[in-house]
Amino acid sequence: MESPKTTGARRRFKLWLVAMTVILAWAGYALFSQTQRQAETAERLSLAKDRLEQLHQQTDELQAKIKQLNDPEYISQLASKQQGWVKPGEELLTAPE
Repeated sequence: MESPKTTGARRRFKLWLVAMTVILAWAGYALFSQTQRQAETAERLSLAKDRLEQLHQQTDELQAKIKQLNDPEYISQLASKQQGWVKPGEELLTAPE
């Protein structure tokens, strides 16, 4: 028959083992959860960077268009092509279709 000391020690060891199992299970779950969340965040960051690059490119294109529209020579060419306007003393030549 076992002495009360060894029975108590065995009971404490089992309780400690159960506690460590619960703590390690929780730590594993937390690690897995954070890993998943980090992967999702990295994907969202990548998409945001791509969108930002597109917007920068679009901004550059629009800035170039603004620069063109502030050029009197370009405005003159645009008016001639699209509206058929000519400067005084010039004639509008059109190609037969």
